Amino acid sequence: MGTRLKVLSVFKALHRTRMAVFKDDNRALTAARLKINEEFRKNKNEMSEENIKKMIKMGSDVETVLRESVLQMEHVGEKKLLLRPRESLLLENVPYCEQPRKKS
Repeated sequence: MGTRLKVLSVFKALHRTRMAVFKDDNRALTAARLKINEEFRKNKNEMSEENIKKMIKMGSDVETVLRESVLQMEHVGEKKLLLRPRESLLLENVPYCEQPRKKS
């Protein structure tokens, strides 16, 4: 895959992840969109293949952190927050068992 396609792929992945992570939060959606676009515009004239590869890696890492680590919360009271985890972050909470369960 060419460098230009890799850059575009990371750009699109960041925006898709932004839409999922900050769903229903217009302020965060706008701030993330502006920041992503700003960073890509700032570096659009970069010619060094090595630097471009480093920036592609950084963009991919940022996308992974957003997707796997960021949780959305909402103020519902003066001292209360409502956690809104995405389906992809929820894990089944099953204790470890040495012997497999018998299916009935």
